[in-house]
Amino acid sequence: MSNENSVIYGLEFQARALAPRLAETEKIHFLIGTQSLKQTNNQIHLVEFNEEISTIKTSVFHHSEGEIWKITTSPLDASKLATCYNVVANENSCSFKTAILQLPDTENPDNIENLEILTKFDTSQYGSEIKTTEFHPNDPAKVASVIDNNIILWDVSETDAKPIKSFQLEGKHNPKFTTGKWNPHQNCNQFTAATETHLKTYDIRMGDLAWQIDNAHDQLIRDLDYNMNKQYHVATCGDDAFVKIWDFRQPTNPVYSRNEHSHWVWCVRFNHFHDQLILTASSDARVLLSSAASVSSENNIDMSEDKTESKPLLSDGPLQWCEHEDSVYCAEWSPSEPWVFASLSYDGRLLISRVKKSLKYQIML
Repeated sequence: MSNENSVIYGLEFQARALAPRLAETEKIHFLIGTQSLKQTNNQIHLVEFNEEISTIKTSVFHHSEGEIWKITTSPLDASKLATCYNVVANENSCSFKTAILQLPDTENPDNIENLEILTKFDTSQYGSEIKTTEFHPNDPAKVASVIDNNIILWDVSETDAKPIKSFQLEGKHNPKFTTGKWNPHQNCNQFTAATETHLKTYDIRMGDLAWQIDNAHDQLIRDLDYNMNKQYHVATCGDDAFVKIWDFRQPTNPVYSRNEHSHWVWCVRFNHFHDQLILTASSDARVLLSSAASVSSENNIDMSEDKTESKPLLSDGPLQWCEHEDSVYCAEWSPSEPWVFASLSYDGRLLISRVKKSLKYQIML
């Protein structure tokens, strides 16, 4: 499959930030952030997809603070999102900042509004490269930011974020984190970050290293994602073009490893409902929907007592793909509709796609 099943939405500016609206469980919503070099031109687009009639409705908001590198959304409050953005400080320098913003309750298609900043962060003492700000899965007052070689836990219950705790990565040549994410299991007390080719997971209560996977990839790790249905499984992807799934209790070897892309893999996402489905996005301009059925929580579906009633597992590997014309930095599942996903290429082209019906029926029936 190429784009036969996809709906296309084009932006005026380049873009590399895409996020599902996690707390919106009724409608299919995605947020896009632009990267215009003229910082006052930057925007956030709220895209709503109507699956029944395959149409897109959008609301556009100003993000005049700067070019957006990352968007995350609150899993508890549909009105809240966090951006990491680059601001031109003067003629010769830029600086990264992060903020929590609020989407307005009412839609006004005739007027492009500025998003209200709910929470400001003073990150100057922690470094210059803010990779992500991640909302805590079940505590609305906590977020974690990944900045240079630091993970900072913040209290965001007031307008100015207050640092609660920080974890610092130490080593030769001043290694830095590339990204980070909360572990949704273990009572949400762990935060995992990638640095170079390694994963490091910290217990936020004690500040200790809870577990790590060294040399998970041969080259830089770009992204990670947890399986919501299997508490010890985490997926990684990176510049070696591999996608791997790890059981972090046995970190020596991955339980799943594929390299179907021909360039760096920037994003990996488990389907929240059917975790044998995995999305990956790469700078080879392709988005792959793959099967990891052999290690999924549904991998025992062929073990019925009556073997005549059993059905074969999906085999591991690519199931369908979307072609873009530029590097794809993000691909995301819809939290409200498990068969819909979105992908965003750097040329500002959003594709909203569906899992093929034949695959859907194979999984469902």
